[in-house]
Amino acid sequence: MLSTPGMKEAKSTNVVWQVGKVTKAERGALLGQKGVTLWFTGLPASGKSTLAIETERHLHDSGYLTYILDGDNIRHGLNSNLGFSPEDRNENIRRIGEVSCLFSDAGVIVLTAFISPYREDRDRVRSRHPEGGFIEVYVECPLDVCEVRDPKGMYKRARAGQLPDFTGVSAPYEAPLAPEITVRTGESSIDECVSAILACLVEAGIVSRDRVR
Repeated sequence: MLSTPGMKEAKSTNVVWQVGKVTKAERGALLGQKGVTLWFTGLPASGKSTLAIETERHLHDSGYLTYILDGDNIRHGLNSNLGFSPEDRNENIRRIGEVSCLFSDAGVIVLTAFISPYREDRDRVRSRHPEGGFIEVYVECPLDVCEVRDPKGMYKRARAGQLPDFTGVSAPYEAPLAPEITVRTGESSIDECVSAILACLVEAGIVSRDRVR
């Protein structure tokens, strides 16, 4: 098992994985699609949520069953007890990684939009998925462009010392080394980025070129 600083050992003991009689492939066949996790990662205000929302809209309109797991939304419920320390960031991604596995195993195309700043955390999530079941989407955007956008005023607050452990300012972001796709939101339009993501899904055999609108 991969380990991360601050990650706690599992407390559950004497548990055995229960194998059912319906496979992931059978669930996907029922839905007419392949379950997969699209993992959007990038700096705050790089455009992760925007791209996930627009990509989901295109997939839904094309007849695919989808669901978005957004960083802020998840922290309203499932991860409301977590802060932004390195340890809590590790646990935040571990939990959502497990949830994304369940969604994709059910045959859903799940789109996650999290900063997920640490490579080791993202690699651990990837390792929990079957081969080809995890597509890392690196939403690359220069820090200065993200700061100009700053829709929530977070960078301004971080620069003023009001937000400790803020990614890109007082906490690190480790860019992916070999993502399935990189989209550059500082120089490309939303439509161009979404088209590139959809093309990646077609090439990976996740969706059909004939169906995607």
